[in-house]
Amino acid sequence: MADKCHLCLLGLIFLSSLLTGLSGVDDAHVFISSGENVRLSCNNALHDCTSTTWIYNRFSHSETVELIRLGIKKKNTESYERLSLGSDCSLNIKNITKEDYGFYICQQYVNDQQQGTDARVYLHVLHVSSSSSSSSQTEFSAGRSVTLFCQLYSYAGVSCDDWIRSTGIDLFWVNQAGVKLTRSDSRYQISAPDHCISSLTTTLLNEDHNREWRCEVTHRDQLKTSATYTVRYSDPAETEVNRTAASVFRVIVIIVEFAVFAAPTVILLQIICDRRAGRKDSQH
Repeated sequence: MADKCHLCLLGLIFLSSLLTGLSGVDDAHVFISSGENVRLSCNNALHDCTSTTWIYNRFSHSETVELIRLGIKKKNTESYERLSLGSDCSLNIKNITKEDYGFYICQQYVNDQQQGTDARVYLHVLHVSSSSSSSSQTEFSAGRSVTLFCQLYSYAGVSCDDWIRSTGIDLFWVNQAGVKLTRSDSRYQISAPDHCISSLTTTLLNEDHNREWRCEVTHRDQLKTSATYTVRYSDPAETEVNRTAASVFRVIVIIVEFAVFAAPTVILLQIICDRRAGRKDSQH
């Protein structure tokens, strides 16, 4: 029962912090796109960082992970190599991934006693991918249909629909001029099965080569972050060269494998023949 009450409290804190404008003294909401670097401020830091501890939750029901303990990184974390502690005790994360979203808390401990209150930071990560690849860049060709997905990953203290509707957050696609794409444009099929997910389907044109497709997140009409997906067309000539090179490489591999396996057999046969020849000579 105590755990359930704690989870409910976290959800209420999350929703109330959004309703107050995402700018409370203790709560901060940071929006970032995958692949970028981010800095999470610690508003309760003392004179140095030897008292600073950073903990993290991805879901309201997940186990709390300790990232920094008394100014020292914990080695048993997945993001160990990408984490660092700033001179102001802020938490720096390099090359953000969609798995980094969640609820971060900065705490201060002196002689095993917590000093002050928690400094809470909610990290929201925007990620764009295609139906054929999870990479930010892939190869396509004109005339081919492509579906792009844009998703905002946020702490699951409350449902995505609830907090997006309550806080004025909007997720949408824009064209190269920065104009919002709508379903009225016959070239695009835009679907939003969830307020935190938007998909865009279109048939590629010749002029779409090297084009960046952009998805944006705004809060009360203010841009918070954006993520792009670059479409690159494959060169037929280059593709044929690559196929030829691959075929030649496979032939070379087969020859090498044959030589490796055949050489011992040839040597063994030579030894047998030499021994038989030696026996015949001794008999004569």
